Amino acid sequence: MTEGADVRVRELNLYRRYFALVVAGRKTIEVRVKYPHLEALVPGDVIRFRVQGTDGWCDVQFKRVTEYGTFEELLDAEGVGNINPASSREQQLTDIREIHPAKKEALGALAVRIEPLPQ
Repeated sequence: MTEGADVRVRELNLYRRYFALVVAGRKTIEVRVKYPHLEALVPGDVIRFRVQGTDGWCDVQFKRVTEYGTFEELLDAEGVGNINPASSREQQLTDIREIHPAKKEALGALAVRIEPLPQ
């Protein structure tokens, strides 16, 4: 999806439990696995997060992506408070691996730096 001449908007799903943290600007790193569709992101692009099963959505600006070999490396390098300030490192690792099991983690762990946009 494209909005305006220079702004590209990419839609991604987001779990409801992370949505409020993103909207409040407390979650500045989104964890993903290295899927090909994420390689096309360019700093300045807009990511529209949608909450599955609801009408909820929010726009954030994409700042950067950093690849790590494992989710553990990602958490240590990016800081757990930037990923989910309401959860411990151990709980975050458990939660991330429930969403992205070992087979997906083997593709590469991505830290996607985001910044909220006015809604």
